[in-house]
Amino acid sequence: MAEFKRIGVLTGGGDCPGLNAVIRAVVKTAAGNGIEVWGMRNGFGGLVENQLEALAVSSVSGILPRGGTILGTTNRDNPFNYRLHKEDEVVYADLSGQALANLAAKGIEALVVIGGDGTLRIGAEFGQLGLPVIGVPKTIDNDIPGTERTFGFDTAVSVATDALDRLHTTAESHHRVMVLEVMGRYAGWIALHSGLAGGADCILIPEIPYNLAAVNAKITERRANGKLFSIIVVAEGARPLQGKMVGVKAAEGSSESIRLGGIGEKLARDIERLTGVESRCTVLGHLQRGGSPTPFDRVLATRYGVAAVECLLTGQTGCMVALQANRIVTLALADIAGKPGNVPVEGDLVADARAINICFGD
Repeated sequence: MAEFKRIGVLTGGGDCPGLNAVIRAVVKTAAGNGIEVWGMRNGFGGLVENQLEALAVSSVSGILPRGGTILGTTNRDNPFNYRLHKEDEVVYADLSGQALANLAAKGIEALVVIGGDGTLRIGAEFGQLGLPVIGVPKTIDNDIPGTERTFGFDTAVSVATDALDRLHTTAESHHRVMVLEVMGRYAGWIALHSGLAGGADCILIPEIPYNLAAVNAKITERRANGKLFSIIVVAEGARPLQGKMVGVKAAEGSSESIRLGGIGEKLARDIERLTGVESRCTVLGHLQRGGSPTPFDRVLATRYGVAAVECLLTGQTGCMVALQANRIVTLALADIAGKPGNVPVEGDLVADARAINICFGD
């Protein structure tokens, strides 16, 4: 059994319902085994800037139902390529050594990193430098390979499904096409699950580039059958055949090259122009990432936090905890970090959606 006396925990990337539940589970499980926990403020940036603080059990009291993260987070600070302001210019430097020195000065012997692909990739790099690291998969997008669920996903799907339920009534009243744009980056998990749960007529995802003519044909077919409204769910990363994803250039230092958004409005305009049917778009945006986590996400996040500490107790490091067949397993972090977790286009969920006549625009 490994003997760690002091470990660190940080949250990186975008905020996500359930982050506090993981932090709580890490602190309480560690305390039960005589291990101190220190938190890094604002992700890896806090690690570089030495913004570390001790977390007692009292520090995590009452945070289980809270959204966001008590530690703060950012998706712009990579210690291996850290942004520095020097006079009138921005330069980048490898400050991973400084981050490790800050940990050593506090006697922190291992690190639990809670985040998506970028955070896990950086965690894997620290593991290669000899730091014991455990990864916890976090993202509302559910796009981390090797795990059936990332915490935060269930909450995001619940928000999107509730929006679809509400859009149905106004779409039917006004005989409109209602387009709901949801998050997901380059994966269509949120769109697919919420579309199935919310009774969408079309689900457009990044994995299946859509043909606008096929979408319009679906709307026309419904109107011919007396259904004068249609509901479309579109993932922010969806794109038309021979077209590009819609968005703007990401801010300097961001882990993404493009900030996605706008495909829903484009789609609504194109549909109305070509079919003559009044069309409106609703963009959920950050509503999907905020608020209290669902019970499922609270439980999953707690299980992940407990498992992360148990890995350290048994000497298992350089791994990510994951959910498979309702069991928590571990996978090599190096095999997961930086790899996509997309919707399988030949998988059961897509097949089931097609079986009930949902259009994917292909």
